[in-house]
Amino acid sequence: MQALRVHMNQSTPKERKPRADALRNRERILEEAKTAFTREGGDISLEELARQAGVGVGTLYRHFPTRDALLESVYRAEVEKLAEEARQLSGSPPLDALRSWMMLFVDYIATKKIIAPALNSIVGGPTKLFESSGAQIKDAIQSLVSRAVASGDIRADIDPLDLLRALVGVSNVASAPDWQQSAKRLVEILLLGSRPPG
Repeated sequence: MQALRVHMNQSTPKERKPRADALRNRERILEEAKTAFTREGGDISLEELARQAGVGVGTLYRHFPTRDALLESVYRAEVEKLAEEARQLSGSPPLDALRSWMMLFVDYIATKKIIAPALNSIVGGPTKLFESSGAQIKDAIQSLVSRAVASGDIRADIDPLDLLRALVGVSNVASAPDWQQSAKRLVEILLLGSRPPG
C-alpha cells in the first residue's frame, strides 16, 4: 500500500518540447515539399524530397509518416501562415493590411490549386481539412475588413466573403498561366470599388 501511495504521488514526466534542430528540419521539409508539389505534383519521391530538404529519409518519416500526412501538413502550414499574417498585419494601416493579406490569399489559392488534387487522393477526401481551414480564413478576412470599415476606408455594406469569392472565381475560370497576376490586379479593383462614396 505504501509503495502504491509513493507511486501515485510521483508526478508524470512533462512532455518535452521538440528540439530547435528538429523544428528547423520540419520547416525545411514543409518548404521543400510545397515547392516540390508545386513543381511536380503529389507524386514526388519522398526519398528525393528528403534529399532536396537536406535531411535523411528517417528524419522525414519521423515528422511525416505517410505522404498523406505530409500533404496535409503542407496545406495546414499555408493556412496557418495566412491566419498568422492577418494577426501580424493588425499593426498596419487597415486598408494596407487588407490589401497585403488579399495578395497573400492569391498565393494561397495557387498552393491550394496545386495541392488539392493530391489531397483528394487521401482516403475520405480532404473535406474536414478544408472545413477547418475555411474557418481560419473567414476569421482572418472578417477581422481585416472590420478594421477597414471602422477606419472609414471601405463601406460597411461590404461582405468580406464576397472579396474572397471574387478572387477564387478568377482562379477557377482562369486557364492562362498568368491568372495570379490577373487576380492581384483584381485586388486593387475590388478595394477601389469598396471605398465609401464621396
